[in-house]
Amino acid sequence: MKNTFKKALITLSCSLLMLSNVNAEQLSIDRIYSSPSLNGQTPKSLKISPDGSRVTYLQGKEDNLNTYDLWEYNLASKENKLLVDSQELFSGTEVLSDEEKARRERQRVYGFGIMEYKFSSDGSALLFPLNGDIYYYNLAEKSAKRLTQTDAFETDVKFSPKGNFVSFIRNENIFVLNIANGEETQLTKDGGSNNIKNGMSEFVAQEEMDRMTGYWWSPNEKHIAFLRVDETPVQTVIRNEIYAEKIKLIEQRYPATGTNNVDIQLAVTDIKGKKTRFVKLDKAQGENENDFYIPRVQWLPDSKNLSYQWQSRNQKILKLKTYNLKKRKQKTLLTEQSDHWINLHHDLHFLRDNKSFIWASERDGYKHLYHFTNSGKLINQLTQGNWVVDAIKHIDEDKGLIYFTGRADTPLERHLYRVPLNGKSPEHVARISKRNGFHSINFSQDSKTYIDSFSNINTPKQVSLHKVNGEHLTWLAENKVDETHPIAPYYKDLIQPKFGTLTSSDGEATLYYKLYKPKNMAPGKKYPVIVNVYGGPHAQRVRNIWQGADFTQYMLQQGYIVFQLDNRGSNYRGTAFEFPIYEELGQVEVDDQITGVKHLHTLPFVDKERIGIYGHSYGGYMALMTMFKAGDYFKAGVSGAPVTDWLLYDTHYTERYLNHPKANAQGYEQSSVFPYIAGLNGPLMVYHGMADDNVLFTNTTKLIKALQDENKQFELMTYPGSKHSMRGKKVKVHLNNTIMNFFNRHFKKK
Repeated sequence: MKNTFKKALITLSCSLLMLSNVNAEQLSIDRIYSSPSLNGQTPKSLKISPDGSRVTYLQGKEDNLNTYDLWEYNLASKENKLLVDSQELFSGTEVLSDEEKARRERQRVYGFGIMEYKFSSDGSALLFPLNGDIYYYNLAEKSAKRLTQTDAFETDVKFSPKGNFVSFIRNENIFVLNIANGEETQLTKDGGSNNIKNGMSEFVAQEEMDRMTGYWWSPNEKHIAFLRVDETPVQTVIRNEIYAEKIKLIEQRYPATGTNNVDIQLAVTDIKGKKTRFVKLDKAQGENENDFYIPRVQWLPDSKNLSYQWQSRNQKILKLKTYNLKKRKQKTLLTEQSDHWINLHHDLHFLRDNKSFIWASERDGYKHLYHFTNSGKLINQLTQGNWVVDAIKHIDEDKGLIYFTGRADTPLERHLYRVPLNGKSPEHVARISKRNGFHSINFSQDSKTYIDSFSNINTPKQVSLHKVNGEHLTWLAENKVDETHPIAPYYKDLIQPKFGTLTSSDGEATLYYKLYKPKNMAPGKKYPVIVNVYGGPHAQRVRNIWQGADFTQYMLQQGYIVFQLDNRGSNYRGTAFEFPIYEELGQVEVDDQITGVKHLHTLPFVDKERIGIYGHSYGGYMALMTMFKAGDYFKAGVSGAPVTDWLLYDTHYTERYLNHPKANAQGYEQSSVFPYIAGLNGPLMVYHGMADDNVLFTNTTKLIKALQDENKQFELMTYPGSKHSMRGKKVKVHLNNTIMNFFNRHFKKK
């Protein structure tokens, strides 16, 4: 990785020289979470308008980074300016429905003002869902019109493909509004009664499948496909949400692993709501023929055929199927199968010629792109090698080119690549992005330009506009680190990590790590270490990406070494790296983290008697498992919002990795933390949000009782009203101070 970071280190040196006259300040936890953001200008939700005239993005207000407005970079005038002030649309106290609050929690979206926006197909207008209503903004007239004004909440708002209608969910039914005359049409009628939801995504679809909607427009605007969800089979749990001044009893349909999921149906209706047809779905094998998932639905360009993906409950079978509206006939285009599980993705693209499609598959052990005919015949494999494709970003059908992000150079960086539609070998894959680091890409519809949101370990996020060949056109947010940048007082004291690799204890895998060392380490002195862990699937922590002046930097200033390692089971390394966790969690992940600590033991500046571990969510689970099972290596731990018993977690996530409880009872027992509690010998702190609806607070209360029964001493910090993401400055400041105080009390030598 030396060459990977050489240019970035030169850039850092130049920046440090420029900032040498800026007085350094001591970083505080309070400052990390205060406005303005130390990361500088960090626009989000970037889009190129359909007409190509502007780039739009959301940006927090200077005095309140959690309240967002819509900004634009105008390509004609070459200037950034405020496009829509959220306060001009709605200036009161924003109220959200419980459904929308839960949806935002699933999306990990936090903030106020304009949180999402949609362009019309011609780029002339915008839609804003705000405070439960819908606002239509005419860009030419620079005027907003409120389309709905009801006591009910309108959610999942969309423009129709040609821009003539607006659709939304109200009271668990689908509505369509004619923009020209304001006429509303209710397409479904039975939502909201008898546990029926129309056009909405169920809990596990939102939380685990990355499907946030339950309805889809046909390209010709004549039909809407939707899912009808019946929650009746799902058990109702009553959970407490504990707030500072009240306790809310929440009745929630929560599909805990091993219990029933929703019954789901796929239907197509015309936009007048007069004719609805249900698609006959394949039955599941076993006791319950309705026990399957529909993770994806997508129209073909001809509007005559609808595709959907059918997934078995054990997630070892995934079928791509199509339904012809006129003939009412179906066909299976392809079937993916695995002895472990099939990872879902969004990389299905039907081409305009209505003859073929692009599909991503891990059938050779790595996620790669394949070209199929619409009858399901393989034309060719487009990418291959011991690396993974992240996602298709754009297809230029006129020139026969596919643009995608991936890890062909190194798993620690994400780059933009191009491959021809007729590509048949790795030589056809060409890298477009120039700078080493992490690139997030948004393409224009006309295939001429793309937005690149870039950062690396030394460079805060920079947003630029490029030609499709990678040529830099202009900065959208240069975010240059100079004396005016919020991070300037701290920048020259930022510590960059050392990246490296280790071999797993069984010799089967290469493990990437990064190691941060405090500045001005004294010769011969041994320092405490905090292992910052996540360790779970579909995540990656060791990356060449900007971290900035964060909690890690604060810990370094307090004299701690910080270490991170991506164990097996984590993402972007291929299925052979992911699958070892199957049917027994907390085993190989712990072994790999121990490998990391054994490496730390070889370093002369590490005090092996003061190595602690800290993590949240799956990382909280890992902190418990390492403290309980590997106390010789981990001397103190902080566990945040941990899963303690996988029987308490949801079906889709848990059964993907542990199988059904009936098929793997022993695996569930061995994967919970409770068989190992007697092994706790060092200091432990547990924290949890008391309104967590993802990893339920029950996980921690069950742990509390078990620790007490074993007479194990521990510390506990709970946060009234906090969900799983622990949002809000006050919560984060208190939490990080609590974590730091814990390690200081146990690791700082008197």
